[in-house]
Order: sequence, then C-alpha cells, then structure tokens
Amino acid sequence: QVQLVESGGGLAQAGGSLRLSCAASGSMLRINAMGWYRQAPGKQRELVATITSGGSPNYADFVKGRFTISRDSAKNTVYLQMNSLNPEDTSLYYCYLNGRSGGMLYSDIYWGQGTQVTVSS
Repeated sequence: QVQLVESGGGLAQAGGSLRLSCAASGSMLRINAMGWYRQAPGKQRELVATITSGGSPNYADFVKGRFTISRDSAKNTVYLQMNSLNPEDTSLYYCYLNGRSGGMLYSDIYWGQGTQVTVSS
C-alpha cells in the first residue's frame, strides 16, 4: 500500500511563495513519477507539474516560469516551489504518484489527501 503525506499548503499573498512537499512510503516502493495536480471548487482536477524517476519535469503552461518541481529520490519526496502566486492559483493541491509497491506486477496511480493553497489579492 502506498501512502502519500503532503505538507506546506496555506495562505499567501499575491506575488508571494509557498513550498509544497509530499513524502511517499510503501513496501518495496517503485516510483515511475510523482507530482502535483490541483482542483478548485466546481472545476476538474488539472495537472500542475510532474517529475519522472529519471528527473524529467513536466509543467502545465500556466505555471511555467513560476513553479519548480524537484525530488529527493532517497527520501521518496517531491517538492513544488511556487513563486509569483496569484489568486487563480487558489486550489486544493493533490500529490500524485505513479508506481507500485508490495511486489505488485503493475503500476497504479495514487493520490494524497490534498493540501489547500489560498492566495489573497
């Protein structure tokens, strides 16, 4: 079973910064990719950024140049540094993991509980 523990959400002013963290745990964990999605009330969940086990990042267009995703493979942890925040970034941010654990043959998608980010104008 894969567990994802998120931290770092909160309140920021427009133009400010926040850093999200997500630590993954599980027996015999094999990670293909980790990252972040977000979902605002009344909207669909959308990709923010992901990073592969090889370190290749992928960003949504609306965060390019503002957000940076990174990882610590030894800690199975992914980070999202969010700069130049604006009120449109207000959302529930979910940690995402594509991988497998416990000797499973096939990978699956796992989600964290979500951490709220609120940006005031």
